[in-house]
Amino acid sequence: MRKSVVIFFVLAASLAQGQSGPQKIGHADPDYILTQLPEAKQIENELKTYATQLDNESKAKQTEYQTKLNVYSGLPANTPDAIKKDKETELMQLQEGIQKFQQDAQTSLQKKQNDLMQPVFAKIGKAIEDVAKENGFSYIFTLQMIGGGDVILYNDEKCNISDLVLKKLGVTPKAPDPDPAKKN
Repeated sequence: MRKSVVIFFVLAASLAQGQSGPQKIGHADPDYILTQLPEAKQIENELKTYATQLDNESKAKQTEYQTKLNVYSGLPANTPDAIKKDKETELMQLQEGIQKFQQDAQTSLQKKQNDLMQPVFAKIGKAIEDVAKENGFSYIFTLQMIGGGDVILYNDEKCNISDLVLKKLGVTPKAPDPDPAKKN
């Protein structure tokens, strides 16, 4: 699949070159650009805060469940079956509620992330387009496909417009960390 994608782009570029002269091709790294933007840190902090709120709410529900389970476990042996059955039903409903809350919380967190990131991705896309037009690029590729695989098997860093995009966004690019292992 990757080979066919690369072959397609090479053929498209060569066909376009034959029609209107040489084509200028570049690449950008949206992940690198994103990590350099001040908004990325703000979004990360906002998502952490939201995740903490959801986690605290989940813990409160689990504590309520545990408390009611302890009460149920402490019922005397001569407790009527109807009362035991009510307590079991309540515990089962609480457990189902906890599971549903956790699923909903995961969905909600993903939606919040998408809502916060969409304008930033649009801003990056617009800056890439502007830089490409200003510098005469016909094509700009990303180094990775969505979902992981490489789109470009070789690239010349002279064609990397990521720092130009950052400058267009008003951000001074930071030097890359020479030892990425130190981040952990």
